[in-house]
Amino acid sequence: MHSFGYRANALLTFSVTILALMCAMASLSDNLNSPSPTSQIQILNINWFQKQPHGNDEVSLTMNITADLQSLFTWNTKQVFVFVAAEYETPKNSLNQVSLWDAIIPTKEHANFWIQTANKYRFVDQGSNLRGKEFNLTLHWHVMPKTGKMFADKIVMSGYRLPEEYR
Repeated sequence: MHSFGYRANALLTFSVTILALMCAMASLSDNLNSPSPTSQIQILNINWFQKQPHGNDEVSLTMNITADLQSLFTWNTKQVFVFVAAEYETPKNSLNQVSLWDAIIPTKEHANFWIQTANKYRFVDQGSNLRGKEFNLTLHWHVMPKTGKMFADKIVMSGYRLPEEYR
C-alpha cells in the first residue's frame, strides 16, 4: 500500500491540475464574449480657460458622461477601470493625452451610469497650444478579470473645440 504522504501528494497534484485547467477555461471563455459598450460625453461648460503665470494653458470643463459598460462584464470580470482623456495634436507632439476623469466600476449593476462632473484632473498643456484647438474625448476602459489577462479598449468621440480666447 501507499503511504499517507504519497496519497496526499497525489491528491494535491490532481487538485492543482484541475484548478489550472478551470482557470484556463475561464480565461478562454472571455474570448467568446463580444462586448458592445456605448458612451456619450457632452461638454456643458468651459468653467475657465486661462494662461498660467509660467506660460501653460489650463482648462476646466463641466461634462455629462453617459456610458453603458454592462456588456464588458462576464462571470470572470472582477472590475473595470474607466477613464476619460482629452487627446489633441500640437506642433511638437503628434498625440497629447490628458486624463480628465476616472472611476472603478466594481459590478455590472454600476456599469450603466450618468454623471455630471468637472474634470477631476487638471487639463494643462505644456505651452500655449490650446487656443482654438480641436480635440477628442476618449473613454478608455481596462477590464480586470478574476483569472486571465486584462484587456483594454476605447471609444473616441470627436468634434470638440476650445475657444480662441482665454476666459
